[in-house]
Amino acid sequence: MNHDVCPDTLPIWLVDDDADVRESLSQWLEISELAVRAFARGQAALEALQAGDACGVLVSDVKMPGLDGLALLRALQALDDPPPVILISGHGDVPMAVEAMQAGAWDFVEKPFEPERLEECVRRGLERRRLALENRRLREALREGSLAARLLGQAPGIVRLRQQVANLATTRANVLVLGETGSGKEVVARCLHEAGGTKGPFVALNCGAIASELIESELFGHEKGAFTGASERRIGTLEHASGGTLFLDEVESLPLAAQVKLLRALQEGEITRLGSNAVRGVDLRVVAATKVDLLALAAEGGFREDLYYRLAIAELTIPPLRERREDIPLLFQHFCHQAAEVHQRPPQEPEGGLLAALGRHPWPGNLRELRNAATRFILGLELPWLAADAAPEEGSLAAQLAAFEAALLREALSRHGGNIQAVLEELELPRRTLNQKMQKHGLRREAFTGGVEPPTPA
Repeated sequence: MNHDVCPDTLPIWLVDDDADVRESLSQWLEISELAVRAFARGQAALEALQAGDACGVLVSDVKMPGLDGLALLRALQALDDPPPVILISGHGDVPMAVEAMQAGAWDFVEKPFEPERLEECVRRGLERRRLALENRRLREALREGSLAARLLGQAPGIVRLRQQVANLATTRANVLVLGETGSGKEVVARCLHEAGGTKGPFVALNCGAIASELIESELFGHEKGAFTGASERRIGTLEHASGGTLFLDEVESLPLAAQVKLLRALQEGEITRLGSNAVRGVDLRVVAATKVDLLALAAEGGFREDLYYRLAIAELTIPPLRERREDIPLLFQHFCHQAAEVHQRPPQEPEGGLLAALGRHPWPGNLRELRNAATRFILGLELPWLAADAAPEEGSLAAQLAAFEAALLREALSRHGGNIQAVLEELELPRRTLNQKMQKHGLRREAFTGGVEPPTPA
């Protein structure tokens, strides 16, 4: 299929040999502002997909002449990128539904059904399709090594940032990166270095993590015996980064004395190791990062204004995650895949309820916090803030019902030590319904297998 098609505009394909059914379902979905393409035969739909036509979700009747729904489903699974398939039938029974699910169906709906039920299934399938296509684009971008693979997202702020990085990467101008804690300042610095094709090293130094009495040694290096404890010669980061890029994180933490020497080194292009008189030339680009207003800090006497202007030849601002919420599903999915690979766990696909809660969370820790949440999700741990974020309105009937339902599920899972079959029997729920409700409330079986109830989310 054409992967340049926007997932939000992908049509719903209806496959049914009954013209009245095709017309009525098409009208209902179109009224719900969904694009629809109808087929009277399964073979025609299969050939259109094989030709690469765009499809969001395929809805098919089971009993049809020629290629029936189950046969169509099996044929679609041979494609590289099959859409979610929803089967509908007036002849459905448990064995047929089981067979459909085993063959890869997204859902199975038995006639007669409420149109709202089908619409709900279709919209969930579309969200799954959207994530699948976004992940495919991500994998392609990773293979290409593009900026889009490192600075993920389509929010205006991140698109603008990618354009600015691409523009500055091939220059040698020093850059000041502004961003909140956890927003990805070092990632931006590495992108500037790598996209510029610099053959020299990328050297990172967190200025806030070095004791003030050692910072000059870290920056400029020292000779053996230069001070107590200097038992051997050490190359400083400025010298080590020569020919490449020096990334100074939390640059606002530099002591004023070190700022003076750094400014001179950048102006003159040379350094002198502590305990030495030999001058050594350095040629490097500096990318500095801060979460504070350096000019305001300079006005208070905490930062040298002349050093600010030396570092901020260009400025890049990273938007906080709360200002690019449309990117959260893709970023979360990306971090989930990374966590699954690192921890050797099977990949998990987040459902709509979890994604909605993620979209409402304020994310004070930005990408670092989102990565942490994805890792916890993959490891089967609860997200403490999820229940509070998932409530549409505090104190509303919907919120109270959701909280009550979550509490019942949590108690049953805890009581049975995560035994899903026992929970199914006690609550008299179909397995698929229980799975959906657990995903909705952020509950993972692994969190209860120890037999001890985990803390209730705030």
